[in-house]
Amino acid sequence: MEVANYLNFSRAAEHLKITQPAVSHQINTLEDELEVKLFHRTSKSVRLTQEGYLFIQYAGEILKLTGLSKARMKESREEVFKRLVIGCRNTTELRILCPALERLRERRPEAMPVLRLLPYDSMENLLTERNVHLMFSFRRSALKKLKYRALVECPVVCVCSKDDLLAKRTSVTVEQLQQAGRIAACRPPAYPPELFAIQSQVVGDRKPGDVLFCDDQEVVTALVETGYAFAVAADFPSARLPGLRYIPIEGVRSLSYGGVCLPEDKNPVLKEFLDLLEESMGPPAEE
Repeated sequence: MEVANYLNFSRAAEHLKITQPAVSHQINTLEDELEVKLFHRTSKSVRLTQEGYLFIQYAGEILKLTGLSKARMKESREEVFKRLVIGCRNTTELRILCPALERLRERRPEAMPVLRLLPYDSMENLLTERNVHLMFSFRRSALKKLKYRALVECPVVCVCSKDDLLAKRTSVTVEQLQQAGRIAACRPPAYPPELFAIQSQVVGDRKPGDVLFCDDQEVVTALVETGYAFAVAADFPSARLPGLRYIPIEGVRSLSYGGVCLPEDKNPVLKEFLDLLEESMGPPAEE
């Protein structure tokens, strides 16, 4: 296009800030590819051939599309940088996010969270492959090669409906729960090892009919809400459900719970969101 504009290879090269032989080489390569001559060249003049005039129309469109594609790719890179892909394993984790997400929207309206509800077994792989920026875990369950950011200490509690016989208690022991009614028990890995170990103590030597085995925490919650059983769970203040009682279990240590990301991820939106999560995840409110 520059040679067609100036009809002079040297002036085109000067404008493009490359050498004249480089311009000649590019034109020759293009002519070989198209299998036509684009210019009549003599020692004194340069002029477009009929095919050259025809190709100018396409060349202009090609340059426009090239510029447009580069601009779109730049926008895409910027949009990817603004996105924060958060992996959640259950609806409890989704509820935990809400207060911090609301504050993130106010502080960074340009940020775009992408929430993914995913199976336990695939989450770490998605994180290491950079398909997820953030996931959640208890400290002991987090992979050592990933960066763990503690957010809250979660008491281990007995969760039951307000009509359950346990509901009037202010605290319970593992021994008392072993003698209590029916329990909804969740399998690993839906329950992390540290929580599953406590649940196993409570299950004890119960008869099969006194244990309702569940595939995930959503099923556990449904059985507790409808009064069929109580459950052992980690207590998250912002994820408590109305109508349920959360009773501390005596002699059981709190569990460290936090966000997990790649050590090399320096996304400022991720850091700010983790700060907001830590602020929003306080101790359980008094009922």
